[in-house]
Amino acid sequence: MTSSAPAGTVTVPGSVRYSDTALSGIYEISKIVTSPSSLRVMLNNVVSVMSSFLDMRLSTLMLLDKAGDPEIKVSASTEASIDSNEDGDLPLAVIDQIVATASPLVVQNCALHPSFAGWKRLGRAGPNVVQTFIGVPIRVDAKVVGTLAIERVWQGSMDVRIDHDVRFLTMVANLVGQALKLHRVVAEDRERLIHEQHRLAKELSNIKAKAPPPKVTGILGKSRAIRAVTERIEQVAKSNAPVLIRGETGTGKELFARAIHELSRRKGKPFVKVNCAALPEGVIESELFGHEKGAFTGAVGLRKGRFELADGGTIFLDEIGEISPSFQAKLLRILQEGEFERVGGQHTLKINFRLVCATNRALEQMVADGKFRADLYYRINVVPLMLPPLRERQGDIPELAQHFLSRFAEENGYQLAFGPDAMDVLCKCYFPGNIRELENCIRRTAAMTLGDEIHAADFACQHGHCLSSMLWKGPASGEVTYMPPQQHRFTEGNSSQPRVNLPSAPSPYTPPAPEPLEGRNGHGNGHAHGASNGNGASHNGASHNGKTHNGASHGNGGDAHEDADGGYAQLSKDTLINALEKTGWVQAKAARILGLTPRQVGYALKKHGIEMKRY
Repeated sequence: MTSSAPAGTVTVPGSVRYSDTALSGIYEISKIVTSPSSLRVMLNNVVSVMSSFLDMRLSTLMLLDKAGDPEIKVSASTEASIDSNEDGDLPLAVIDQIVATASPLVVQNCALHPSFAGWKRLGRAGPNVVQTFIGVPIRVDAKVVGTLAIERVWQGSMDVRIDHDVRFLTMVANLVGQALKLHRVVAEDRERLIHEQHRLAKELSNIKAKAPPPKVTGILGKSRAIRAVTERIEQVAKSNAPVLIRGETGTGKELFARAIHELSRRKGKPFVKVNCAALPEGVIESELFGHEKGAFTGAVGLRKGRFELADGGTIFLDEIGEISPSFQAKLLRILQEGEFERVGGQHTLKINFRLVCATNRALEQMVADGKFRADLYYRINVVPLMLPPLRERQGDIPELAQHFLSRFAEENGYQLAFGPDAMDVLCKCYFPGNIRELENCIRRTAAMTLGDEIHAADFACQHGHCLSSMLWKGPASGEVTYMPPQQHRFTEGNSSQPRVNLPSAPSPYTPPAPEPLEGRNGHGNGHAHGASNGNGASHNGASHNGKTHNGASHGNGGDAHEDADGGYAQLSKDTLINALEKTGWVQAKAARILGLTPRQVGYALKKHGIEMKRY
């Protein structure tokens, strides 16, 4: 039987006014539905407030899924012994009627209504007690998504009007519907974001799997020799192993060292460069290790050394073969343990750095001669990297030349290009100074060219004005007589890749021995180091007409350079220029490789009328 509540009400002694209680209940429920909590917790709190504030014997809230089946059911009761999960079940016919009609349902006496036949809660309130059922739909927009129902009991008369309960339940159902809509929107957004995150993560993993590893940038050339070097750089950059870069002067050792740093995990950290040959013996320790205030005269403040500045990054020691034996011993500890003390300091500092060294010296020969410590050699020569000279990668000359010309034109505002015959000249040059000499040749020619194109006739070597061209020609025949020193050949790459033989760093320059004053054509008392066949020929090198090329030749027991004029009279002009060019026109270094004193080299320069070049 469905009906509205009686028009009159009977006041129960000690009860408060219903309207005040209902207003307080709405306030508490509004706080619950707007608080950040899970949906089930929120619904449980709502039915608990209805039972406690409004004295509703049973409050049941049920939500339906998309198919119309019960999804969430929560119940609360004023009876402590009630099992709300079981006793809160309502007859399905009642639920279906509320959902189908989308309107409230009121059953004033459940015992007389056929839909409640067999309901478990009938008669539990006691004899002569009427059980009243009130249910309202919960809507989201225009769709019914659940029901909110209560059970009231009364005996003889009721203290509230049923229509007041219907109005109260409708307001609560509206609040719950709005909260449910918000929860579903949030849940859908969360599901969408999770799905999008998974999709993007999968795409990113696929991109990373397909993406090639980082490549060497800034190094021009596509020849097999240079490709072998760049492939080795890409492999060695992944680790922190020390690298020793070997190669002739002008091959770009610093550029390759920076490439190793840029491809490593230390990319964002400092890259500190140190030219060991440019630091005097007295300041190299302070420059590399730093010093404390007052450590020596002029140390007015604390200064960090290059190693400390490279903490976390890479330090590049160029010309490592030029440091003195005394300082070589001081490098061992920091290279092995990463610990050092500043000059004048007592506190041990520990740093983390990657070491990259470079040299054009034959360190193995220096170790054998006692000029370079063997233990330091083993510390730095963990991963050797051999750079090919330009003459072994002539296919890269056009690309390099075009790059240098474009950079020169951009710096100076020129519009220049190579003529069709210009590149033939460059590709036929020997370039003993390697890439540095090629760049200087391009800049010199571009600066002196009158037109917008560089032709073969614009190069200095075509007019006999190229110093390098003159240095590597014989004095009489005009043919190129320079032969690079015999070097050990190394195979870059692995067995599965094309083998490319690259040269090691060149050996120190050894000038050809001059012809002895006596003993020409194998006569006299000339002899050579090594076994001799009696005719002045040495087994250490081919000997022609008494000349020995790979060993010091002696005549009458005297040195080939020693004579009455101080040991330089037999030093030819070409030999002297060769030695000076080899050492960058540093007179002291040229004297060492010629076996003379700097003063004797100075006398020889005056004798031949050679003007020293200043760089």
